[in-house]
Amino acid sequence: MADAARAPGSVLMTADTVGGVFSYAIELARALAARGVRTSLATLGGPLSAPQREAAGRVPGLAVFESSFRLEWMEDPWDDVARAGDWLLELEERLRPALIHLNGYAHGALDFRAPKLVVAHSCVLSWWAAVLGGEAPPRYDRYRREVARGLAAASAVVAPTRAMLDALLRHHGPLPAGSRAEVISNAADPARFAPRPKEELVLAVGRLWDQAKNIEALGEVAPHLPWPIQVAGSDVRPGGGASAIPLPSLERLGVLSPSAVAAALGRASIYAHPARYEPFGLSVLEAALSGCALVLGDIPSLREVWGDAALYVDPGDTEALRRALRTLIDAPGARREMAARARARALGFSPRRMARGYLRLYGELLGRGRSEQRSPAREARSPARDAAVVLERRGTSGFAAALPAKKASTPCA
Repeated sequence: MADAARAPGSVLMTADTVGGVFSYAIELARALAARGVRTSLATLGGPLSAPQREAAGRVPGLAVFESSFRLEWMEDPWDDVARAGDWLLELEERLRPALIHLNGYAHGALDFRAPKLVVAHSCVLSWWAAVLGGEAPPRYDRYRREVARGLAAASAVVAPTRAMLDALLRHHGPLPAGSRAEVISNAADPARFAPRPKEELVLAVGRLWDQAKNIEALGEVAPHLPWPIQVAGSDVRPGGGASAIPLPSLERLGVLSPSAVAAALGRASIYAHPARYEPFGLSVLEAALSGCALVLGDIPSLREVWGDAALYVDPGDTEALRRALRTLIDAPGARREMAARARARALGFSPRRMARGYLRLYGELLGRGRSEQRSPAREARSPARDAAVVLERRGTSGFAAALPAKKASTPCA
């Protein structure tokens, strides 16, 4: 219980509402709450969806502060990133958390009072290299600089896999001497993802517009398989514009609530994720807990997480993808064996284990002592104080109050 003795009383955490980071944040907040740590969650990137509000409402003691500021990887984000930074500093001033947990990079350079942890869930430069090949073009030079500043100023940097941490250092350079960097795996609650009577279908879940997910490969092989391939997720890019991927051969389920995703995963016999880029793969973990046999892209991060508990295919080889899926379809015994291996491995990625890793790191950062240095800029009134859309949740009673916001603004709505 040494971790609990050093645990912070409260954490201010950021999360975007666009991808799996929100699910990660909710899972971690729930696990921290069980260890007596209160989380204040500041969301960015767009309004919360109804299922996201519902999920947040089920976390004991979670306070949610909502904004629609653009994320650092979106088009033309930097004015919003600056305003979001002012807003986060205001939140820290008001809430006085013991620690700042940032699920993004640029705000790592802010002059927070508390120690700040930056978690690397993804990065444009490594995405570009894996998905499109080569280096990201000069229009991402500002992104390079801002990410580097955030990483350099962080008290510690965490990645969900060694592969992601290595990619981060490869594309953004080494961290300053004395900086802490480590791997803490993501997690999913097995109580929410359980096998159900299986049906003859293949499932994929994720952002359909994201080329990294390689959904188009599933569209190519679907007509050549005896089972249908179902896909769930949004095909609308942030900022607008639907995906152009060929979907006629796939059965589209649309955007599902967390409970509907769990139900779909529970029914599916096979989960296909022929990804070109995936820092961890939370949807794969949920599928494995749900008793799906796994067919995954052969990339370092997925190999690291799943070992011999999956079949791997070259993301660019659709014939190999078809063969792997057909192998599992035609061999029920092998399919059940692979599903059992995946579930056994998935049970090791528990929320309790994830929380234990973060609490240990939180304790170490707090042990270094908090900086009392403050920037004069922080003393100035923040323009974002009036611009942010801020909702507050206390307990489970619903969104109840607004911070002093004279004018609501949704910059990317």
